[in-house]
Amino acid sequence: MEDLKAAVKLYQQGGISRREFIKRACALGLAAAASPLLNPFPAQAAGPKRGGRLRIGITGGSTTDSLDPALITDLMMQVFLYGAVGNSLVEIDADGQAVPELAESWESTQDAKKWIFKLRRGAELHNGKTIDADDVIFSINRHRAKGSKSAAKAIVKAITKINKVDKFTVSFELKSGNADFPYILSDYHLIIGAKDSDFGKGVFSGAYVVKDFEPGVRAFATKNPNYFKTDRGWFDEVEFFCINDVNARTNALKTGQIDVMNRCELKTVHLLKRSRNLQVMRQDGFKHFTFAMRTDKAPYDNNEVRMALKYAIDREQMVKTILRGYGTVGNDHPISPANRYFAKNLPQRRYDPDKARHHLKKAGLKDMKFKLHTAEAAYVGAVDAGVLYREQAAKAGIQIDVIREPNDGYWNNVWLKKSWCAVFWGGRPTEDMMFSTGYAKGAAWNDTFWDHKRFNKLLLDARSELDDKKRRSMYAQMQKLVRDEGGAVVPMFSADLSAASKKVGHDKLAVNWELDGFRAPERWWFNS
Repeated sequence: MEDLKAAVKLYQQGGISRREFIKRACALGLAAAASPLLNPFPAQAAGPKRGGRLRIGITGGSTTDSLDPALITDLMMQVFLYGAVGNSLVEIDADGQAVPELAESWESTQDAKKWIFKLRRGAELHNGKTIDADDVIFSINRHRAKGSKSAAKAIVKAITKINKVDKFTVSFELKSGNADFPYILSDYHLIIGAKDSDFGKGVFSGAYVVKDFEPGVRAFATKNPNYFKTDRGWFDEVEFFCINDVNARTNALKTGQIDVMNRCELKTVHLLKRSRNLQVMRQDGFKHFTFAMRTDKAPYDNNEVRMALKYAIDREQMVKTILRGYGTVGNDHPISPANRYFAKNLPQRRYDPDKARHHLKKAGLKDMKFKLHTAEAAYVGAVDAGVLYREQAAKAGIQIDVIREPNDGYWNNVWLKKSWCAVFWGGRPTEDMMFSTGYAKGAAWNDTFWDHKRFNKLLLDARSELDDKKRRSMYAQMQKLVRDEGGAVVPMFSADLSAASKKVGHDKLAVNWELDGFRAPERWWFNS
């Protein structure tokens, strides 16, 4: 019975599908016993039903929002455009794998420098035009163009040439090999539209067609009757409301004004769990919090100092206190257990005041007071995390002065400028994307200003390595190098928490982004 209860818990959290749950129950010979255990979670008990209007209360909307995917800056448009209105060549499934979307298949040369993508035939834009190679080339080149303001410009920089092989085949040539190139083409900015069209009109190929859009307030779309995915797009209509205040989102869900909300308040999520009509969904993905030290500035250019500060933090207590248990401990590198090449055999660093004191003594900075800059703008609870860190470090004789910065302008005035500060990372679905974005020499978001010769070489070698076993070994080495010599204290990975009416159904949740990889509008349904 304990095994069955564990399976039920996984099922209720979206960790396994209903089909997988039934298989496990049958294998245990407990299928009959499973029925009453499922009763508290009826949202998943029935099959998908077509129809209805899904109403989502969501944070991250702005009056500057646009229907152009190149200009996506925050969550509301990420979910509306990528999860309802548009499609990329590739999508990330619930198991974290890159799978075909507007592409039908792909293959690469042995050095992973050239990739051939065959397009899905018959996929139509909302205006009825069939998507072809010219549309794909135009859509990707928009981000590569000189003067482009696209947020995806950096990730397509490695593309040197895009060629039309035939009407439904496109080739990509890269500066150097990249075994993860299909993952790049899953990016939510790289939605495909029509050649020479105005992308700001929101005419794409997704499950829903834009009908009304008021930036930072409301977005409304109706079912695309010609959607190429017959097992997606269950609703007749989807409606988004920008509700940035978490208490307002929570009240809207409780009173039935919306069906789904994102980013539950950790302090009150237990109250949502008690409701007979609501479900709370947890995704343990790539999101993590760091305290980034600039390794190009004293005293953080001394690895003894960095090690002292890494041993001076109690990660378990951080997760328990700051995340209220909704997360996992970090190990001073940015790769989570949800990543494909997570180094599970790398020993977990523990809180050890004696070792912290030892490394500080070796650094010759026993009386140094370290200034830690933080603000709630970094992440909810960042100030409390700084204060808790100060108390933990004091037991090792390490003095930390927690400086609370203004929320306004934190990312412009503190991050990448102050020598030590609190940072939020959404993470990335592949090791290469995460390391290349935040830890590679010269990367724009390398907030520790780390430059490690061995790490940089491994990063290039692993990127083009197609042998899975060799790549795993390389990424394990890189995680160890960042853990032991890098400038980031990574105490915790935070779970994403959303909530919905129990009439909303879903299968196993993808963890690459919030709300089922941003795909809730396309993948979810109302139960019959």
